Amino acid sequence: MKKIFLISVTLILAAITGFSQELKPVKIDSLVTVSLPPAYQKTDTLGQQVFSSNSSLGYVVVLRTPNAKNTAPLQKERDLDNVLKENVQNIQSESSNASAQYVRDTTIGKLKAKTFTLQTDNGQGDIQFRNIVLLYTNATSYVFEYVYTNARKEMVAKEYKSFVNSIKLSPELQRNDQYLFNAKGMSVLQMGLIGAGGIFVIIAVGMYIQRRKRLEYE
Repeated sequence: MKKIFLISVTLILAAITGFSQELKPVKIDSLVTVSLPPAYQKTDTLGQQVFSSNSSLGYVVVLRTPNAKNTAPLQKERDLDNVLKENVQNIQSESSNASAQYVRDTTIGKLKAKTFTLQTDNGQGDIQFRNIVLLYTNATSYVFEYVYTNARKEMVAKEYKSFVNSIKLSPELQRNDQYLFNAKGMSVLQMGLIGAGGIFVIIAVGMYIQRRKRLEYE
């Protein structure tokens, strides 16, 4: 009986692994497109649009949230980094016993994004993972999620890759749609050169004054 059960489990897992729904491109808005399972649902709550659907091995969610009209445009890249970091912390704080793992920067088109995995545990051994990509523009924030259970952790890589690689941005979206100025401040080398130049000027002025005094004495 035990042997039959093990064979049945193996066949079920093989069937699940081999089964793959065809993802179809869906316009989130005029600037962002992502591929979703055909039977997705779209809801709109106070301007926030949510696209969701069961996939073969997990659950996909895309959130599109317009930023408040009084939101000031970000000025520099460090401002964007701070916003993305804060969003990661906010998402983590929404769930108890949650931890953000593998937090790292990535790029989508010409824009900078943040990706991480949120692990949650209900305390009874039910562990869930959410692979999340955060994309911020001065007008709109986007969240792309792929949700799966611990039992399918080793099986979802291909499907998740298909989902996240399907995110496409309009060429109209440029880096200045995230922050206005590309300047990152002076590098250490630049600061060193400026400092050396200042010292040279001081030395030159000092030599000029000494020379002038000598000429006056003569």
